[in-house]
Amino acid sequence: MIRIATLTLLPALFFTVPGSAQDDIASRFGAICGACHMQDGSGVPGLAPPINDPALFEALGENAPTYVAGVILSGLAGTLTVDGQTYAGLVMPPHAHLPDDQIAALGTYLLSTLNDTGLELDADAVAALREAPLSHADLRAMREGGE
Repeated sequence: MIRIATLTLLPALFFTVPGSAQDDIASRFGAICGACHMQDGSGVPGLAPPINDPALFEALGENAPTYVAGVILSGLAGTLTVDGQTYAGLVMPPHAHLPDDQIAALGTYLLSTLNDTGLELDADAVAALREAPLSHADLRAMREGGE
């Protein structure tokens, strides 16, 4: 009987209720994006540019969610200069293995919580970009105001 009770409790261990959704996405952001860009998005000079960059997202305007989704899905390679710091040989790996809703949540956290843009990224937009991904050149052009 003790064995049966133990087996009955095992599924409950795998389906525990997480904390609040905001805490969960902040933790996911820290684990996925913060590993290089830091939890607050401040970046690491020479390694990962800051993504807590309201001026960038303001310049991107309505294209900001597309840019964020594109970078998360495709990664980004090349050279960027941010606030006078050059990030040469930049290689951000793609995270296309993440589901659309998780990419949307990470993008919304970046846009709304860290950069206070009021913009959101939705899973349908991520799915559309997954079908027609942007190239690294396209993403750098968007960032530089080329589109």
